Amino acid sequence: MSRKELDELKQQIPLLDYLEAHDWRPMRRLSRGRCMGLCPLHADRQPSFLMDPRKNLFYCYGCGRGGDVIRFAELYHQVRFPQALALLHQWRGGAPLLHEVASFYRMQLHRHNEAIAYLYQRGIRSPELIEHMRIGYAPGGCLRGWLTRLGYTLPNLRQAGLVSAVGYDTYMHRIVFPLEGNLYGRSLSPAAPPHRFLPGAKGGLHLWEQVRQSPEVILVEGLFDYAALWQAGFHNVTCGMGNHLNAHQFRQLCDGRARTVYVTFDADRNGSGQQAAQVLAGRLREEGLNACRISLPDGHDPNSFFVQGGDARQFQSLLEAAQP
Repeated sequence: MSRKELDELKQQIPLLDYLEAHDWRPMRRLSRGRCMGLCPLHADRQPSFLMDPRKNLFYCYGCGRGGDVIRFAELYHQVRFPQALALLHQWRGGAPLLHEVASFYRMQLHRHNEAIAYLYQRGIRSPELIEHMRIGYAPGGCLRGWLTRLGYTLPNLRQAGLVSAVGYDTYMHRIVFPLEGNLYGRSLSPAAPPHRFLPGAKGGLHLWEQVRQSPEVILVEGLFDYAALWQAGFHNVTCGMGNHLNAHQFRQLCDGRARTVYVTFDADRNGSGQQAAQVLAGRLREEGLNACRISLPDGHDPNSFFVQGGDARQFQSLLEAAQP
C-alpha cells in the first residue's frame, strides 16, 4: 500500500472505535479529549494506557509501547504488518458482509433435514439455544449467488475467504456459528476437515459481553460444549474455540474484575486437555483470579457428558468438586 492509502485507512478507522470494539474502556477523562484506561497489551492493574482521539494515537506508560491503529493491531493480535492491515480491512468492511452471511445461513438451517438431524445427534434441541447462538447451516453452492445479487463482488468474497479461487463456496455441509469477526463451520461429513474458520483472528471469548459481569464463569473448549451447558441452564459459560487462549481472550478474563473461572476442558485420554487446563488455571491465578479445574469422566467433553446421559445436577456436583 502507498503512504496515501495507509493514511486513508487510518482515517477510516478511528483508534478509539477499534479499541472499544475490542473491549477497551476509558477509566479517566483528561483534557483535550484524551483518556486513560487499562492497557490491553499487558496485564495492567492501574490505568496506564493513554488514548488521544484527536491524534488517533496511543501510548502505554506501563509497557512503553505506542503508535497508531495499525501498530495497535500488530501488537494486540501479535501479527506482522501485512496481517495487521488485512485484519483492519476486514474489520472496516467485513461486518456487514458477515452479518449477511450469518443471516443467510440461519435461513438455511430449517430447510435441511440433515442439519437438524446433526444438531439432535449433538444434543442441541432447544429453539432458544439455536436463536441465542444464531446457529445456521451452509449447504454449499448457493451463498455466492445470494451475495452477488446483494451487490458483493467475487473479489470481495474471495478476500473474505467465503469463496474459493475457482468460485465455490468454502463452507459446504457445515453447521455454522457466527463469531466475533469470523465464522466457525463444523463439517457434517467425516471425510472433510472437521473445523473451518475464515482467514484472520478467531476473535474473543464467545458471547463474552453476556457473561463478563458474572462472578463465576465456566470456560469450555468448543461451541458444542458451550451449547450443551447453556441448554442445561448454565448461562455463565463462554468458549475459547480451543484449549489455548489467544492474547485477547486471556485479557478478557483478566480484566480487573474479581471472578472465579471454572476451566472445563476435555478429558482427553492422552491428557492434553487437562494439561492445558492446569497451565491456564495457573496463569489465571498469577493474575489474581480464582481458577479451578473441572474433572470430567475420562474421554468426555461437556457436550458428550450431557449427550450420554449427564444432567445439570451431576454437572453442578462436578463444579462443587473442582480442584485448583
